Amino acid sequence: MKFWLHTYGCQMNVRDSEAMESLLLGAGHQKALSESDADLVIINSCTVRQKAEDKALGKAGYLLSTGKKVGIAGCAVARLGDDIFKKLPRLDFAVKPGEFTKIKYLASSNDPLAEHPPTDAFSAFVTVMTGCNNFCSYCIVPKVRGPEKSRPFDDIVQEVEHLASTGIKEVTLLGQSVLKYPNFPQLLRRLQQIDKLKRIRFTSAHPGGCTDELLKAYNECDKVCRHIHLPVQSGSNKILSQMGRRYTREQYLEAIAKLRAFDDTFAITTDVIVGYPGETEEDFEETRSLMNEALFDNSFIFKYSPRPGTRSAELADDVTNEEKQRRNAVLLDDQEKRGLARNLALVGSVREVLVEGESKRNKTRLSGRDSGNRIVIWPKCENLPEKGSFVNVKILDAHAQTLFGELA
Repeated sequence: MKFWLHTYGCQMNVRDSEAMESLLLGAGHQKALSESDADLVIINSCTVRQKAEDKALGKAGYLLSTGKKVGIAGCAVARLGDDIFKKLPRLDFAVKPGEFTKIKYLASSNDPLAEHPPTDAFSAFVTVMTGCNNFCSYCIVPKVRGPEKSRPFDDIVQEVEHLASTGIKEVTLLGQSVLKYPNFPQLLRRLQQIDKLKRIRFTSAHPGGCTDELLKAYNECDKVCRHIHLPVQSGSNKILSQMGRRYTREQYLEAIAKLRAFDDTFAITTDVIVGYPGETEEDFEETRSLMNEALFDNSFIFKYSPRPGTRSAELADDVTNEEKQRRNAVLLDDQEKRGLARNLALVGSVREVLVEGESKRNKTRLSGRDSGNRIVIWPKCENLPEKGSFVNVKILDAHAQTLFGELA
């Protein structure tokens, strides 16, 4: 069969889709040239927010109306269970995260998450732990992904060594709260020793993991990228407590200060929720002031939506949609200004960039990312650098989320 995969949600889902693709290819199936060319479409779903779940189910409904075979995998299946077939009666199959081998169209494998060839020529995701034990009040992930489970240290090292031997230059270590991996700084030190590996990223992080030991590992490991995604969710201690985040505003800012003291160009990105039940204007302004103090390089801002089965879903969703939209717009505008200021400070510097290919918006330019995960754009030249190679780019101009330059 010719298959096509649609992926919604986080990097863990991207990693899961890579595993499914590998299993399908290993079973002799072919990757279609496009969705319209496919016999089978698998939708890897997300349910962290209602909008994400609705998109996945809506896509499946449309495809089923065209007569294609359609399967759904991922977190929406875990949340809905058999009810997913009531919503989509003609659905061919549905499987939860980690149960991809049950899909009759896939080849069997003992551990699809640990064994798959990379689908990208220069970078790959590596799962170090699955599940989550944090049980934040608004989050469905612990219920759909299960409790925390860490992979054996040596298994991770062996997988990364294998990936590096195949030409992978950059790996991203994945976990719902990756810094809770036992002795995570030591894992970074061990991966630093892999000669052919050039960059190490990880996501997502929890402020509680920003320890002095992690900073020491950063100092010792130049392959570990100078970027961290550190969700804050709110700047109000009242809301943080109600969310069950287990840190205060002050503790979060202390973690930020440690990272900035280590390297003032260190890129820090975050997630924020606006309109959580009971969030007052004062609570919102505390979030706004924290974000200005933290000077985030980028922020992903979401309007609160209750997820059935979470503690917050039992609370009154008392912030109006109009007010959620207003608060969202205010924070996005603030972030645009912060991001621009942070990037303008890099004008004149030279950034080492991993070449990813042509710019999506302008085929006369090339695109890549620096250690801080910033997008860098520069003009093509006669001797084009290969995809997956490293080049030095002198930064000449900047937008809020993009750096522009020329080969140094």
